[in-house]
Amino acid sequence: METGLSTNAPQSPAPHAADSHDLIRVLGARENNLKDVDVEIPKRRLTVFTGVSGSGKSSLVFDTIAAESQRLINETYSAFVQGFMPTLARPEVDVLEGLTTAIIVDQQRMGADPRSTVGTATDANAMLRILFSRLGKPYIGSPQAFSFNVASISGAGAVTLERAGRTTKERRSFSITGGMCPRCEGRGSVNDIDLSQLYDDAKSLNEGALTIPGYSMDGWYGRIFTGCGFFDPDKPIKKFTKRELNDLLYKEPTKIKVDNINLTYEGLIPRIQKSMLSKDVDSLQPHIRAFVERAVTFTTCPECDGTRLSEEARSSKIEGISIADACAMQISDLAEWVGRLAEPSVAPLLTALRHTLDSFVDIGLGYLSLDRPSGTLSGGEAQRTKMIRHLGSSLTDVTYVFDEPTIGLHPHDIQRMNDLLRQLRDKGNTVLVVEHKPEAIAIADHVVDLGPGAGTAGGTVCFEGTVEGLRASGTTTGRHLDDRAALKETVREPSGTLQIRGASRHNLRDVDVDVPLGVLVVVTGVAGSGKSSLIHGSVSGRDGVVSVDQGAIRGSRRSNPATYTGLLDPIRKAFAKANGVKPALFSANSEGACPACNGAGVIYTDLAMMAGVAVTCEECEGRRFQASVLEYHLGGRDISEVLAMPVTEAEEFFGAGDARTPAAHKILTRLADVGLGYLTLGQPLTTLSGGERQRLKLATHMAADGGVYVLDEPTTGLHLADVEQLLGLLDRLVDSGKSVIVIEHHQAVMAHADWIIDLGPGAGHDGGRIVFEGTPADLVAARGTLTGEHLAAYVGA
Repeated sequence: METGLSTNAPQSPAPHAADSHDLIRVLGARENNLKDVDVEIPKRRLTVFTGVSGSGKSSLVFDTIAAESQRLINETYSAFVQGFMPTLARPEVDVLEGLTTAIIVDQQRMGADPRSTVGTATDANAMLRILFSRLGKPYIGSPQAFSFNVASISGAGAVTLERAGRTTKERRSFSITGGMCPRCEGRGSVNDIDLSQLYDDAKSLNEGALTIPGYSMDGWYGRIFTGCGFFDPDKPIKKFTKRELNDLLYKEPTKIKVDNINLTYEGLIPRIQKSMLSKDVDSLQPHIRAFVERAVTFTTCPECDGTRLSEEARSSKIEGISIADACAMQISDLAEWVGRLAEPSVAPLLTALRHTLDSFVDIGLGYLSLDRPSGTLSGGEAQRTKMIRHLGSSLTDVTYVFDEPTIGLHPHDIQRMNDLLRQLRDKGNTVLVVEHKPEAIAIADHVVDLGPGAGTAGGTVCFEGTVEGLRASGTTTGRHLDDRAALKETVREPSGTLQIRGASRHNLRDVDVDVPLGVLVVVTGVAGSGKSSLIHGSVSGRDGVVSVDQGAIRGSRRSNPATYTGLLDPIRKAFAKANGVKPALFSANSEGACPACNGAGVIYTDLAMMAGVAVTCEECEGRRFQASVLEYHLGGRDISEVLAMPVTEAEEFFGAGDARTPAAHKILTRLADVGLGYLTLGQPLTTLSGGERQRLKLATHMAADGGVYVLDEPTTGLHLADVEQLLGLLDRLVDSGKSVIVIEHHQAVMAHADWIIDLGPGAGHDGGRIVFEGTPADLVAARGTLTGEHLAAYVGA
């Protein structure tokens, strides 16, 4: 026996070639403002991308790494499937190596479809429906009998069959049991039309009784009403018989002949429902929208009491709880109830449902209910709801890409979010996070800092390495990482109060509060404590209140900051005046548009079953204007060069010299004031983030006459260095005589406030009360609330 071998330590095998790919390598990234960026990102680690707003973080993470990963995956599908997918062009980059499947968890609001709820968006409803179809007493049918999106249908009739060369007829019947409430069709609310807003019943039709926009007796409608023969157009409507009134309002489409022309007559109400009520109210023309808001009232459906479910679906119960009751419960309570159910026949289903509901609680969304419409969730809530799907996923070695996951989170909740990001990493995934909050940057394994400035002044990598290295690096982010705003020495005195009495929207418990006016008021509290319910429910909508939120801006891909703010009008007039031509030539949506691309700058080619492509227009090279228009100059620049300018450059350009245009300069100053100096005037609105959209709206509203401004987390998407600029802007607004109410979690804004209203103490039914009112100094001294503790730690008290 050879003993010599046993003394040697076993040779460690050489690493397998497959284990050597530990980096995502990016070489020569030039997307948007990136300037030939090279980075190496470690896999299966948590990498945070920081930098001032507009420095190129999203361009690198979303538009380069994630976009290329998704494009490569899409190319693996068949041409038929690709026809249904969005087109992704290859990003501007030389080399991308080591990519893995990218899953993007962004802040896009969930679709505001009235049938979409938190439950339907996360599969929790699907599991609940199966649970009730198995355990519910009495048994009423399959899972679709509990779905408010499935209508009950039954039918019977003769079917013709070919059998053995003979044609026979057989009687067949079918029925589908669905859970949809028949009255509101699963929407939970019904619209009633106020007939007094449609017509003046003291007049006849010929005297102009109809008050609906567009329904005049001079045009086709006049011909139809006069020639239909269903009623006398010279008789006052209040003298119509029951049948005549029914024909005027509700008659189904009927073919009629008037002056030898075949026409279709239809009652007013079905016609209005098709032409006005089936469209999104915000997309209607202003005078039609005003009519709809005046004539239509939305009320909770009286038959299902807003639950969307039929009586039969609500009659089947488990331990006295119906599916409607379960969906209306706060998710943290529902998780407890499901946890108490012990039924071996559905044990795997209960385990999966418990896991999903517990994820809601872990992620800090336990205060929601499953029947909450998904369109009412904030950007941060929508992002965390999407995260729930991924936490339970069995996939590993995936790249998760997050866009500021701490948005809308109280410092207390950021701790939870950090734990979740670590969990995803520890499962063996690569986690890429675009983030500004120091608490979230602190947990990074690797940091990439972009900058040094925004827009054309950014787009380079200023630092790569550890968080400690970033602190010592001297970059803008490194210098501001340990910034702490101090409490103000003196606070302003209020000039009056805005009274709120008995506020009970959502989880608020008859809240009475006096909001001081003429000062900077910050409304804070943990996520779900009732901040938005209090302010948007009781303050927004009052006279003189300008509410600026992060909702989407109405507009197509042709809309840009210049068109949205009204900036383009003075610019067009200045160009027209300088060149002695008409202003319409300088609009890419009007006479000056390039004829080849109609002023879009790109030509969209729909390739039917293949993915469509967008190609830069060869005629105008993406400039959007006719060549003849580009020969006209103002201050040495043509219109396309002006639209390509960042706001700060345009502010100088229109502020002095030949191009001096005070009206344009005024709007540009406001855009720079709100921290959007890096945006180009012609950037499509569809590419802006939620925070940028809010600041663009704020710049537009600053010229309004409102006395009270309501802002919803204006620090969203702002770098630590930019928060100081925002605080200066809020101060200027207050000093000019305005009252500013800010819903905010950022401690720097809290410390800067004159008055704080803190809601809580918890979320959902554990919140909804005022737990503190007073100055920031009093809040820090008392430390009686979660906000007080975190603010005290922040200011070092």
